[in-house]
Amino acid sequence: MKKRKWKILVVIGCILLMISAGLIFGLSDVVVKSGKRQTLEEAFAWQSDHYDTSFYEKTKKMTYEVEGEGGYTLHAELLVNPEPSTKYIILSHGHTDNRMGSLKYVPIYFRQGYNCVIYDLRGHGENKPDITTYGIREAADLNCMIEDTRKRYPELTMLGLHGESLGAGTTITCLKYNPQVDFAVSDCAFADIENVLRGITKKSHYPSFAVNLADIGTRLRYGYSLKKMRPIDSLAENRIPVLFIHGEEDDFILPENAKRMAGETRGMCRLVIVPGAKHAESVLKDPVGYEEAVDAFLKEL
Repeated sequence: MKKRKWKILVVIGCILLMISAGLIFGLSDVVVKSGKRQTLEEAFAWQSDHYDTSFYEKTKKMTYEVEGEGGYTLHAELLVNPEPSTKYIILSHGHTDNRMGSLKYVPIYFRQGYNCVIYDLRGHGENKPDITTYGIREAADLNCMIEDTRKRYPELTMLGLHGESLGAGTTITCLKYNPQVDFAVSDCAFADIENVLRGITKKSHYPSFAVNLADIGTRLRYGYSLKKMRPIDSLAENRIPVLFIHGEEDDFILPENAKRMAGETRGMCRLVIVPGAKHAESVLKDPVGYEEAVDAFLKEL
């Protein structure tokens, strides 16, 4: 009888262990694999519905590949400024988007005299599927993009970075490499991914410990901890000028994230909070004010 009870307890224990493992790994996949990645066509269609993309077809462009971190292939595209220029900027898009998501910012930088390099972040666009590490590997890839841009365009005299959401978190994280860039523009970046995830669980009425379980899963399964996905940690020694832009009504990545990072960097810093703008909507909500903010920042450099 005792042996039977012991066997039952072992079976129950095994079942609970399997359920726990399934939950932990499932939650980790929700975090690092969630969201359907858009195709280039889908992203371009969305951009065209919300912004004027008529310039794109008329723009001289060139697509190419760049070797990212660990030999990972990144698909990139150069959009040549209508006026000859030796200034370049690399634009990084948001989560589930692709390089077409950066088109809405291109006219601003064209008017500022920049050639624009847009590319697909790891696991997005034309790149091979991969997990999202919220800045860790993405920033290493961006650093590769910076090095490639300097080699590919030797006439370059000025190089900047611009990122939106995940791309902004990537841009800020990349500053830890002390890259050879002249400035960075961060639009609605997260200071750390944990505060974003805890905000999501709270709004969805899920227990907050789900984030801790997801962290365990990402560490065990992929070797990355959510607690290390902190762009803000790249700013303590940063001297590169940064313009932080954030929508006042952003309830996904709260504007406090931009305020925290603006207070952390040691370099020249400007912070612009756009009234009435939700997540990644600042340039849509106030296109004139957005461009004026970028123009004023660049004139200060």
